[in-house]
Amino acid sequence: MSGPIFKASVAMPLVALRGVTVFPHMLLHFDVGREKSKRALEAAMNRDQTIFLLTQKDMRDDDPREDDLYRVGTVSKIKQMLKLPGGGLRVLVEGTARGTADRFTGYDPYIEATVSEHVEEDRQEGYDALIRFAKKLYEEYAEMNPYMGMETVLEVISSEKTGYLADYIAQNSQMEFGDKQKILEEFDPVKRLNKICTLLSEEMEILKAESKIQEKVKEQLDRNQKDYVLREQLKAIRNELGEEDDQSEDGYESRINKLIRDPDAKKKLLKDVENLKKYGQNMSESALLRAYLDTVLELPWDKKTKDRLDLKRAKKILDADHYGLDKVKDRVLEYIAVRSLAPELKNQILCLVGPPGVGKTSVAMSVARAMDRKLARVSLGGVRDEAEIRGHRKTYIGAMPGRIMTGIRQAGSANPVLLLDEIDKLGSDYKGDPSSALLEVLDAEQNHAFRDHYIEVPFDLSDVMFITTANEPHSIPPALLDRMEVIELSSYTDEEKLHIARGHLIPKQLRRHGLNGRVFRIPDDTIRLLIDGYTREAGVRTLERMLAACCRKAARELAEEPERKSVTVSAEKIALWFGPRKFKRDETVRENRVGAVNGLAWTSVGGELLEAEVNILRGSGAIELTGNLGNVMKESARTAISFIRSRAESLMIDPDFYKSNDIHVHFPEGAIPKDGPSAGITVATAIVSALTGRAVYGDLAMTGEITLRGRVLPIGGLKEKSMAAYKAGITRVIIPADNEPDLYEVDPVVRQQVRFIPVRTLDEVIAAALEPVIEVKEPYRAVAAPAAEPEAELPASMGIRKNLKS
Repeated sequence: MSGPIFKASVAMPLVALRGVTVFPHMLLHFDVGREKSKRALEAAMNRDQTIFLLTQKDMRDDDPREDDLYRVGTVSKIKQMLKLPGGGLRVLVEGTARGTADRFTGYDPYIEATVSEHVEEDRQEGYDALIRFAKKLYEEYAEMNPYMGMETVLEVISSEKTGYLADYIAQNSQMEFGDKQKILEEFDPVKRLNKICTLLSEEMEILKAESKIQEKVKEQLDRNQKDYVLREQLKAIRNELGEEDDQSEDGYESRINKLIRDPDAKKKLLKDVENLKKYGQNMSESALLRAYLDTVLELPWDKKTKDRLDLKRAKKILDADHYGLDKVKDRVLEYIAVRSLAPELKNQILCLVGPPGVGKTSVAMSVARAMDRKLARVSLGGVRDEAEIRGHRKTYIGAMPGRIMTGIRQAGSANPVLLLDEIDKLGSDYKGDPSSALLEVLDAEQNHAFRDHYIEVPFDLSDVMFITTANEPHSIPPALLDRMEVIELSSYTDEEKLHIARGHLIPKQLRRHGLNGRVFRIPDDTIRLLIDGYTREAGVRTLERMLAACCRKAARELAEEPERKSVTVSAEKIALWFGPRKFKRDETVRENRVGAVNGLAWTSVGGELLEAEVNILRGSGAIELTGNLGNVMKESARTAISFIRSRAESLMIDPDFYKSNDIHVHFPEGAIPKDGPSAGITVATAIVSALTGRAVYGDLAMTGEITLRGRVLPIGGLKEKSMAAYKAGITRVIIPADNEPDLYEVDPVVRQQVRFIPVRTLDEVIAAALEPVIEVKEPYRAVAAPAAEPEAELPASMGIRKNLKS
């Protein structure tokens, strides 16, 4: 097939068209406003009325140049030209042939170009199928497009030439001018018709999508109109029946007048109702305002439960739900007693502090049950946004009240027990500090008019009983901690865990697993084995999981052996089900040893036994501190060495021990970070023991900070540390004398089983912790009592001249 045929180039005026494409043999009228275009039309009228029409690429360009115009356009004849008001022209043209702009010869006073006119050879033979397909496609397109006239369709049906048919369809369709330009630039008539079929199919898909969208919009409008009519009819019916619609403006007003007593709050809410009347039913502001009013009016403004102030009943409930926890129970009973005598007393704000699993959360539930109050729980763990407490401004999308008001609404009472769980886990970031937002909530002098950002009107929280829980109070900001009464819950002893398991955990798990006491038996010795050998915790959560596992395995045995009547959980079964003991007591800690001392440490989950070991090695006086120690602990070890150097003679140690010996202080379990000053006397005692060869009593543990002068300073966490000593089988604990008043906080069982030795100086510690010296044969030569067998004499550089182990 040969290429397109062109006539010789002819110079002619050019008009740049905006968003319009003219095809050969088509009539088209358009308006002209640009001065250059008007001059070009005048020039064409003065010649032979021939004008070259070329579409510009960007419709926003007011003065297009060569690069701003397409190269292929239409050579046209001007049929009619009318002047419009304002100086514009309306032109009717008829396309005669395609043309290509070979060269632009001028831009002033109008655009002129040399144009090569295309000679078209239209074909029909052999393309009947393509022509028929194009006609059918256009008929379908015309049915989908309401702007297509019947005469246009008839013209398409009567056309039998491929080129003309393609041009006519392109001119009379609503394609983008860029797509029309592609058709104009195709000189081959058959290819042009194929292209127009493809573009027409794409245009029909677009029309189908538009039609679906219009149907959906129409359905939505019809539904909204129907809803409006039905709502108005329902309102009329209710008016006839004398009923009020809570969702209507009048319904809102009556509820506000009934529930809200504060005049300022009432005035504000009634103003919102007036604004609601101005909005239409379908406006977004109307939906937001209705949601806001519904939320405010759902709050229990006038709903309060009556406190049940029966002390005997309350004590019975608390004892039934929890074993021990006497301090918490006494405080709750005191509150109920005072409340019965002074009903106007403001509610207290309690903070239950203790390790995980000791019953802090469940105590709050028991308090609510004992007082017949509603309970709402708010989890604060991981909350980092102040809006979580105070709420979001209602102007934001998705705004909602804060957790405090949400809890009040869920409780359905203005005086519930509100449990703020894990208050020590609050965070803060660029969105604000939630703990600061809680200052007003937990202040009995301020919370009578708490304002949530979403609610915007004051709500009285003074009748709410707040109970917060925390694992450690040190991470709670001081200003917040000062507003709460802290009650500490200690770790459970083994006997307490046994009673809790027998009275609470086992019955609970039996009910859950469909068992009873006749078919499932577990002796006390087996429970003690689970407590001591398979769990190591301050609370009873792991113990409960172990008991649940026992119930599951027993249920399986009963199901597999239907003739079996019962299952008794023995120590052998525990070993079979769960393997060997996971935790064993280190018996070496209760042996008398040289250079090893039992210290005590506090953790967030209770106390721990912390062993300190010291070795004296030949060297150059280096001090090695290992065991993942923090800076404060390292400083304590160096302070202890300095004190020992200053008292070397009285301790019967070679004064030059630090010159020719290396001292290595180590705390086992090096993967666990350790820090704090309370291991000071532990390190000092271990070093003195290693240097003198005097063994440290194994039934003794100690805790206390040491100064450079040998004074013993008070420490914290005595309650948890003493519990750890008791669980490890320690019978004596050395404590700072200034901590004697804290013994009142120690568990009574621990006080009965452990003897506490208060000390003020390190000399008293050494006298109580080390085996005594029964003779001094010459300076710096110590003999311990009673001597078992003499060991080989060590060089004087090791710090002592003779080491006899009892």
